[in-house]
Amino acid sequence: MSDAKPVTPAAGDIVVDVGKSSISDLWKKEDYWAIWLGFLALIVGVVIFFNNAPKGMDEKIANANAIMAQEEAAAPFKTIAWHKAAASKSKLQAAKSDTGKAVKSFTGKPHKWSSNPLDSFFMSSDKAAAKSAVAASKYDKAQEATKAALATAIAKETAAYEAGFNNATLNDDAKEAIGVWLKAKKAESKAKGKAGVKPFNQLVKMGGLCVVLILFFGVGMTAMGQSLPSFAKGFVFVFVVAIAAYMLSAQATMKAYGIGYAAWAIAIGLLISNTIGTPNWVKPAVQTEYYIKTGLVLLGAEILFSKILSIGVPGIFVAWVVTPIVLVTTFIFGQKVLKIPSKTLNMTISADMSVCGVSAAIATAAACKAKKEELTLAVGLSLVFTSIMMIVMPAIIKGVGLPHVLGGAWMGGTIDATGAVAAAGAFLSEQALYTAATIKMIQNVLIGVIAFCVAVFWVTRVERQAGNAVGIMEVWYRFPKFVIGFIVASIVFSSIYGSLGPDAGFALIDKGVLAGLTKNLRGWFFCLAFVSIGLATNFRELKGYFKGGKPLILYVLGQSFNLMLTLIMAYIMFYLVFPEITARI
Repeated sequence: MSDAKPVTPAAGDIVVDVGKSSISDLWKKEDYWAIWLGFLALIVGVVIFFNNAPKGMDEKIANANAIMAQEEAAAPFKTIAWHKAAASKSKLQAAKSDTGKAVKSFTGKPHKWSSNPLDSFFMSSDKAAAKSAVAASKYDKAQEATKAALATAIAKETAAYEAGFNNATLNDDAKEAIGVWLKAKKAESKAKGKAGVKPFNQLVKMGGLCVVLILFFGVGMTAMGQSLPSFAKGFVFVFVVAIAAYMLSAQATMKAYGIGYAAWAIAIGLLISNTIGTPNWVKPAVQTEYYIKTGLVLLGAEILFSKILSIGVPGIFVAWVVTPIVLVTTFIFGQKVLKIPSKTLNMTISADMSVCGVSAAIATAAACKAKKEELTLAVGLSLVFTSIMMIVMPAIIKGVGLPHVLGGAWMGGTIDATGAVAAAGAFLSEQALYTAATIKMIQNVLIGVIAFCVAVFWVTRVERQAGNAVGIMEVWYRFPKFVIGFIVASIVFSSIYGSLGPDAGFALIDKGVLAGLTKNLRGWFFCLAFVSIGLATNFRELKGYFKGGKPLILYVLGQSFNLMLTLIMAYIMFYLVFPEITARI
């Protein structure tokens, strides 16, 4: 027997402890099932849409690119022929194939309605014909307006051409006229959609989707030791509430005010849980993290490196430099100045507000093991301020006359939810929408990085006790594993997109796998998660966290700092350091 004595690690030493993990985690843990299910949905999407590519896609892309290159060499601005060629490429969408339309429709949500909620679910042939007839006259007028705008644009462009494109005034006149034509063309396209209303019965399709999702999520629930029949029974209730949330958000007035499905889902869930109480038979399906983690894996496929690089260094500075500064500053302020008792609540709110809202809050809460009540509070604050900011910020930008690239970057870096960012950007212009959405996409990449850093910080600093060694594997145990799926999905789809090229990638991935399947599914998964948050939350449990109003103060002051710093950084990067990139947007 050896006389050697065990060595006691000094405080703060890092040791390896592998006693908490096993291979069975791959089929028994929620995070891994989120990865497997997310990957399954993405694979199904690839199989469906890659096998339904638009006919003659490669030839049409080559012809369009040849025309665009020719026009770019001939004129100092984007000509009518250039825009027509670009439009011909944008029409190449795998989601518009018969199979693609069927899949997209099956996973669709309740339709927009004004006064009758049933219009959200049903549209008879007679009613569709009547709506189309009413809109037909507007479509005819839109067509005439487009023809007139095109004739003017052709005349202005011809004048510029005859001057050899050497007359700046004529060039500017041509560009302005082409812009008017493009706006008229967009209005015509919108009118055409309203004039082509088709009958539908979305309720039947959503019933079928409910069955599919029960089986989809039920596989993991069964593997994790839960009863499939119990889960299925409760899931129907949760799914019905999700339908109600989507239906209410589709009401015309609610859409105008930006009150989305997330707010309705949580509100309905809270109403049930704080009045009659969430029935016990529903609780097996109240699986907040299971749903949203699976949705976040799908989100990874939407974050493509080629799009991140399109805005380049200024976008990276706005998203990747400002965000960590705001997060760390807000957390320190909450601890040192506001003295918020719960570090996990402080960190969850800080990440929610500075990174990208709910997605970051879920990942960060898992990394620091925040309580579900703390996560609910952070998410609730985020949803309230997101609804306000998506309406107020575009109005401010428009009112003070900020350039739309600057305004888009400002909104993309500060408004929490990706959907709200897109809506706010679209309110201003295509340029603002593109900039805002790309900045938000770049920022979303930080979800995994922030989760990892929080896990390391919590293990090595917050929860370390004097005299105790820190197991290096504790970081791995704490790290949310679904983030790995998020990162892998991003890398894989970025690689596929790169190998296809931007045009085929747009047709098969952007307007195929993503638009035709996974974005709709992700929306449903997130909605189910928000319903679950509401159903699992009781106001009495949240009461203690609102003491002194500190969480609200933290969010308001942190977001104010975020708004100021993001605007300054966006101006410096886009207009002082890299104006040539701004000119290309």
